[in-house]
Amino acid sequence: MASCFSVCRLPMRGADRLLKWCPNSDLQAQRRLARTTFATKAQAINKTLHAAPTSVESFSSIQDERRERAERSVLISCPPKINERKILDYLSKHGDIRNYFFYQTYGMYAVVEFSSKESIAALKGSCTIPSVQHEASVPFKSRLLSLKWTGSIGPTTVKCHEQLPISINELIQQLSEQESIDQQMQCLTEAYQLTEENISLRFLVCSLLRDIAAAYFPESIIRPFGSTVNSFGKLGCDLDMFLDLDGVSVQNQRKGSGLSLEYQVKRGASERNVTQSILSVIGECVDQFSPGCVGVQKILNARVPLVRFSHQPSGFQCDLTANNRVAMKSTELLYVYGSLDARVRYLVFTVRCWARVHGITSGIPGAWITNFSLTVLVLFFLQQRTPAVLPTLDQLRDLAEKLLQEFFEFYGSFAFNRSSINIRKGREQNKPEAAALYIQNPFETSLNVSKNVNATQLERFVALCRESAWLLQQGEVLKRSATPSADQIPPWGLAALLLPSVAESAGVKGRRKKKREPASERIKTLLQSLKSSRGGAGEKQSSDDHRH
Repeated sequence: MASCFSVCRLPMRGADRLLKWCPNSDLQAQRRLARTTFATKAQAINKTLHAAPTSVESFSSIQDERRERAERSVLISCPPKINERKILDYLSKHGDIRNYFFYQTYGMYAVVEFSSKESIAALKGSCTIPSVQHEASVPFKSRLLSLKWTGSIGPTTVKCHEQLPISINELIQQLSEQESIDQQMQCLTEAYQLTEENISLRFLVCSLLRDIAAAYFPESIIRPFGSTVNSFGKLGCDLDMFLDLDGVSVQNQRKGSGLSLEYQVKRGASERNVTQSILSVIGECVDQFSPGCVGVQKILNARVPLVRFSHQPSGFQCDLTANNRVAMKSTELLYVYGSLDARVRYLVFTVRCWARVHGITSGIPGAWITNFSLTVLVLFFLQQRTPAVLPTLDQLRDLAEKLLQEFFEFYGSFAFNRSSINIRKGREQNKPEAAALYIQNPFETSLNVSKNVNATQLERFVALCRESAWLLQQGEVLKRSATPSADQIPPWGLAALLLPSVAESAGVKGRRKKKREPASERIKTLLQSLKSSRGGAGEKQSSDDHRH
């Protein structure tokens, strides 16, 4: 599947217009027509993707370019006080520098991209193996280097790029300063999404790991997948990657001579056993030889065998699998959806943030909903929603708010007890098994990607969806304070949905069920929270004015 950064708006106005003029028609009929329209759009997109090559880069070509740039890059540990110009002057003696940036994790680091691989060879030729007392050095010459500075430093003028997201309190403050929920969702996405520098660092870490694997499999590639490349990655997310051995086994043979040669190879009982053996060896090499990699765990008996470790110089938590082709297909599928319309990414980032704040998702394994499952829920909702025609400028302002509210309403009333979610066909189906939440893997259709989710966590998700939808329906949280306090604007709109009071009102505080309060009490709790945030600004109103 090839995909593009820019996808033109497709001429599907006729079917959309028919939906617009049938507001009182049967809901199921509208949904069937919506799915037909979506399928027709998908067919048109498919023709576009398989048309003659154009100047627009495909998903695979973008990844290839990033990987090639990573192979021309080095990661350098720098002294805490450095002079940027002196460092660049020194490094440029070995070749032209195309790009560079600095960041901080466990110290100061620089990522330097040269114009050619020959410059990397020249730079490594000037490096030495450090001598250590009472220990022995492993003489593995990686592209992770340390810069030693013995002369005068001079003025320290280095700008460091952030590698972690802002705090939730800072985010709420930024969101409250926006003029509309549409702007809030864009602001949230821009604050959380991976930066170009962060993506470059991720590809460089994959390239450094590939140097280890190349000792055994020279034609292999270590490819990042998941959030790193599917356009939905958040700063600070894990780095998922897999060892691609397809290039090792695919070799061209000359035809016509009647003779051919084959490598003699070891044989395993199954592909899984071979994968476990390969990851075991690679994991051991990473643990023993790769600088900066700590806490290496070989989790080989999992459904998908993997090696887990921390890469300290980058600050990434890493998972390495092998030949994980299905995961790469899922990654590209999400990338395609994110490329179709910017609102898809805005909604996914918003719902993910809302879910993390209220404990629906978690950074550790468990029974809660994963980010991938949550993203599929968003995509399925968008498939079920009546497609929008070209909106007016006035409609654009309110559209993001409408999508967010409709998402909460959709899953607040979804029949999870009997229906499963299938984004491959774009419709709900009967559950094939008794799982609390059943989301079909679009490429391995017999697998449930949300099998880990238990009934309690699903109930929390539904309760918070209903509470958030209810708040947006009332309109109180949509009012931006006209008289903000001197320090900051009180939370409103999306920012108000991220407050702890939302979970408390929904009865899901601390992931434990709580007796649901009457609607009037919930309104009082919300208004008290908003008024306390305003510092008493504005007139007080009786909660009776807001009852329904």
